[in-house]
Amino acid sequence: MFVVIFGRPGCPFCVRAQTLAERLESANVIEGHRYVDIWAEGISKADLEKTIGKPVSTVPQVFIDQTHVGGFTEFDQYVRDNALLA
Repeated sequence: MFVVIFGRPGCPFCVRAQTLAERLESANVIEGHRYVDIWAEGISKADLEKTIGKPVSTVPQVFIDQTHVGGFTEFDQYVRDNALLA
C-alpha cells in the first residue's frame, strides 16, 4: 500500500495524518507515503474536487493506493477497522 496525503501548512490534522502514515511505514504496513503541500504545488480545493469527484471543504485528503479514503478521521478509522497497527 502507498499513502498520499494532500495538506497545507499549519493544519494540525494534516500533521496527524502524516504522523499516522509514518507510523504505518515504520511498522512495514505500507510501502511508503507522500505528503503533498497543496499551497506549494498550486493545487486548489477545486482541483482536489475534480480528482475525488465530490466537494472538498477540508484538508487533509488521504488516498490509499489511489483510492480516496477521506480526511484524517476517515484515515484513522480505516487503520483501526483494518487493524493495521497493533
